[in-house]
Amino acid sequence: METQCQRVKLNDGHFIPILGFGTYTPEEVPKSEALEVTRFAIEVGFRHIDSAHAYRNEEQVGQAIRSKIADGTVKREDIFYTSKLWSTSLQPELVQSALEKSLKSLQLDYVDLYLIHTPVPLKPGEEILPTGEDGKLILDSVDLRHTWEALEKCKDAGLTKSIGVSNFNHKQLEKILNKPGLKYKPVCNQVECHPYLNQSKLLEFCKSHDIVLVAYGALGAQRSSKWVNPNYPILLEDPVLCAIAKKHKQTPALVALRYQIQRGVVVLAKSYNKKRIRENIQVFDFELTPEDMETIDGINRNMRYYEFLPVIDHPEYPYSEEY
Repeated sequence: METQCQRVKLNDGHFIPILGFGTYTPEEVPKSEALEVTRFAIEVGFRHIDSAHAYRNEEQVGQAIRSKIADGTVKREDIFYTSKLWSTSLQPELVQSALEKSLKSLQLDYVDLYLIHTPVPLKPGEEILPTGEDGKLILDSVDLRHTWEALEKCKDAGLTKSIGVSNFNHKQLEKILNKPGLKYKPVCNQVECHPYLNQSKLLEFCKSHDIVLVAYGALGAQRSSKWVNPNYPILLEDPVLCAIAKKHKQTPALVALRYQIQRGVVVLAKSYNKKRIRENIQVFDFELTPEDMETIDGINRNMRYYEFLPVIDHPEYPYSEEY
């Protein structure tokens, strides 16, 4: 299948499929759905699967991957699996056990990519969102360079093939890149990225350091998410995207995904609808013209769906910087 040929080389020599399947589920979706749709995504050709400890579905996602290995659809090495270190485990001494916990849930021996999920540390403990009496999140502080050193050790131990970050701004990336004794550079920075927030400055910065940009929220955002501003316009109803989609006889979602691929951005397609999952893999069947690309560049409005406002007062809050 052509999808498997489309891979991007990471700065550590490993390869990442340019199209990935995002498994984040809103709370109202039963976890069993994650098993069903991840299995289906692998059946239709997805080879890059993205999850995280905070999604609370790694058991189901791991089961899906293992069932497709067991029935001969794929080998373990055909699958590129990403997990993420949650904010409650950013203290260096908690990193390896957090990854081991994910591996235990997944029942896999290693992950392909392990990311620092967000640069904002929260109070360590079992809760994903530790909340005080006042209803506010309980923040913590950590030197992210020390967290990074702990990720480097996980790579050396063979628990993960590659290591990277997520939701970092360029200054936070620089802090790691300039760290004395840096052993491995982050291979990627996974951030919200779509035609309304095209991240052109961050993309340019990442490319100049041989860091891949991975796009989440590439199709906009689900209204139901408590993290999302419900008053924002719906990306896939944008008249420009719709016109380009019509011209190519494709869907606006496919145009939004194709846009990223042609910019060299690794893109996650998140859907719990089988018809759309099957459709999203068709992103390799057409091409946007340079004029189309320029037109889509023109609808950027630096608009974030995921602002993570509950942590806006933390010094590591990433979005106070322009990029």
